[in-house]
Amino acid sequence: MTGKDFDTIPVISESQPSFWPSPFLTEPLHGPLQSFAPVKLEGVSQSPSEPLWDSLVRQYHYLGYQNLLGHRLKYLAFMQDRPVAALSFSAPALKLRVRDRYIGWSAEQRKLYLNHLANNSRFLILPWVQIPHLASHVLALSIRRVKQDWERHFQIPLWLLETFVDPRRFPGTSYKAANWQGLGSTGGFAKQGMGYTYHGAGKEVYVYVLDPDFRQRIGCEPLLPLHRPLRSQKKVEELAMILRHAHWSPDLVPWVKLTEQDIQGISQELIHFHQQFHECYGRLEHHRLGLAYFSGLLSNLEAKSVEPIALAFLDDHTVRPLQQFLKVGRWDHEEMQTKHQVLLADSLSSPGGMITVDSCEFPKKGKESVGVARQYCGAVGKVDNCQSGVFIGYCSSKGYGLLTSQLYMPQEWFSPAYAKRRKDTWVPDNLPFQTKPQIALALIKGIVEKNLFAARWIGCDATFGSDPAFLDSLPKGIYYLANVRSNTQIFLRKPKVGLPLYSGKGRRPKRRKILAGQPQPKTIAQVAKSRKTVWQPMILAEGAKGPIRADIACLRVFPAHGGLPQDTAVWLLVRRTPDGQIKYALSNAPEEMPLSELAHASTLRWGIEQCFEDGKGYAGMGKYEHRSWPAWHRHMIYVFLALHFLLRLRLRFKKNSSTDASPGSQTGHSRPPASFADVPGSDRNC
Repeated sequence: MTGKDFDTIPVISESQPSFWPSPFLTEPLHGPLQSFAPVKLEGVSQSPSEPLWDSLVRQYHYLGYQNLLGHRLKYLAFMQDRPVAALSFSAPALKLRVRDRYIGWSAEQRKLYLNHLANNSRFLILPWVQIPHLASHVLALSIRRVKQDWERHFQIPLWLLETFVDPRRFPGTSYKAANWQGLGSTGGFAKQGMGYTYHGAGKEVYVYVLDPDFRQRIGCEPLLPLHRPLRSQKKVEELAMILRHAHWSPDLVPWVKLTEQDIQGISQELIHFHQQFHECYGRLEHHRLGLAYFSGLLSNLEAKSVEPIALAFLDDHTVRPLQQFLKVGRWDHEEMQTKHQVLLADSLSSPGGMITVDSCEFPKKGKESVGVARQYCGAVGKVDNCQSGVFIGYCSSKGYGLLTSQLYMPQEWFSPAYAKRRKDTWVPDNLPFQTKPQIALALIKGIVEKNLFAARWIGCDATFGSDPAFLDSLPKGIYYLANVRSNTQIFLRKPKVGLPLYSGKGRRPKRRKILAGQPQPKTIAQVAKSRKTVWQPMILAEGAKGPIRADIACLRVFPAHGGLPQDTAVWLLVRRTPDGQIKYALSNAPEEMPLSELAHASTLRWGIEQCFEDGKGYAGMGKYEHRSWPAWHRHMIYVFLALHFLLRLRLRFKKNSSTDASPGSQTGHSRPPASFADVPGSDRNC
């Protein structure tokens, strides 16, 4: 419905049904509702007027008309013997997250009682009818009528009505005026065959309770607290107005000088992007809190913790609610993360992609935050008081993003002395101690099992690559490219069977006896310095500032475990940049793998480092003040969403800059880099 409480449906065709008796039926009708004769609502299912209903809806409703599912009733509304509106009720949605939460029924109860619900599947005010408040009036008439008609026709009492409103077309004014209750939005998925496909166009869900005792009849309790949607919706709309005038970072798209028109467009895109996650929230008020926090992370605020975000985008009474929203709010943050992954996979998934893993540290001054301890902090390059998280990302030729994460809990946090701290910071009771490689392995397997991201590679830094157990346990069928430390030992050739090889245990044989028959392990740093190592200059990628060059050495080696060589050879890839830095990596890629493909794979791991840089620079990744386990992880999910939105934004401007503006033009659009940002030439510490 429009803001004036009547539909303005775009006319699909100006032609009228051939059986219409007179052209006067399409003459404009406008004026106040009370100046017309009473509206008459007639049921037309299986009547001579049903073809008229079919034709009107097929021509003038934006969804057209196909046969309705299950039981169905069709109605026409008449004024002065002229049709002014058409609507129908039919079978409800089989599964609908926000509705099912609102009702509170189980899957078994839904199967038993779903037929007591009906869906307002079509509602059309004819385009030549311009009468304010007509739509809500027709809805009110239909509510009274459909309850008795449904039971008379199908011998089933109706308890609840539902409907969907496309927010891109209508604000749902007429449903609100007719006392329908807004629950949230759908996930943007449509049934196709035996499964569901994502179309991205989520719709607002409204319900009308016909029987106040319906939950007692079902035997359930609501999973969502009842709320006042009109007041909450008004606050959401007020926030949307604030966002249109918000201050965004001018460097969100580094190669574009953003105009005022660009900023307004970014605000609107941000709102639409966030709407895709409405179904993950437990209450309508959560839409406002989530949008405010999400917007605050991407804004130009100097401090991006809860209080400055609440003061900038909400009000001083909302600081505490926003804190509670992130710590204990009843909303499904895991579902939000999953949906983020589904949408990101649609944009990035590519057969040659890489699942990346890295840790990132966040310096902290206090000792009460969850997981904080004195440990190595990559951000400062030394042992310091900090939190550390394990992050999984994905990178392909289409871009990069973060997928999931888990806070690392140092072993001291599992001692009895930390029992009260664990409780105060809401650490799960069943959480065991895990090393970072163990956390990473579980997260990677979870991503692979979802089968959303096509991956040829798994890339990691030396924290994980130097752990043989981690590399051996990675999912099969995906090659790893793992950075390792310079003192990692390898064999250049495999020892011969039957000849002595000192393993570091027992009595050591004479050195000349060992050297006579067996090769000795060397560090990869020694191999890199050897005169026998052949270096090949290569261009690894095209960056924003020109080609990224490096010298590459690649050879087959046998990693040493406990002084003994592995049975299977792997690739040793050594990369030397023009500034003299040397990086080492091992890969279990097959022997026939071309050097060019190995070198290209080494650049894919830069994606997660760029995510950390963008996350800290643009999305408030390290500027939080959360102390609890749930709030830390929820904060990181919003960081993932912010980077996801940033990716979409930069892709759009990249496309526009390549087609609408030349480098150095007056529009401010300069040449965009290949990977949306200046690609780093070497690994960075986080």
